[in-house]
Amino acid sequence: MKNRLFNLSATLIAGLFATAAFAQTPAAPAASVSAKAEAAHTKAVVKADAKEAQTAVKADAKEAKAVVAAKTDVASAKTEAAATKAKAHHKAKHTKAKADAAPAPAAVK
Repeated sequence: MKNRLFNLSATLIAGLFATAAFAQTPAAPAASVSAKAEAAHTKAVVKADAKEAQTAVKADAKEAKAVVAAKTDVASAKTEAAATKAKAHHKAKHTKAKADAAPAPAAVK
């Protein structure tokens, strides 16, 4: 009888330790979930940084394109101004030549 009581006590104590060991195992998956959450967070941060960099590159390209367009417009305006100036100079020269070739008007008496 003593032997049975000893076996029963040993079994109950072993069961208590086993229960305590199994009760602590959910802590390990919680760490795994935390690692997954951290990985997801890191992925989101990297994605946001990449998107920000891409937006900055696009903005720089758009600005450069606007600068080139502005410089082209300025060059075009300068060319047009030079052509207009040359045309005016030619017309003035032609008018002066015509005036020099025309006979002097008679003096009014």
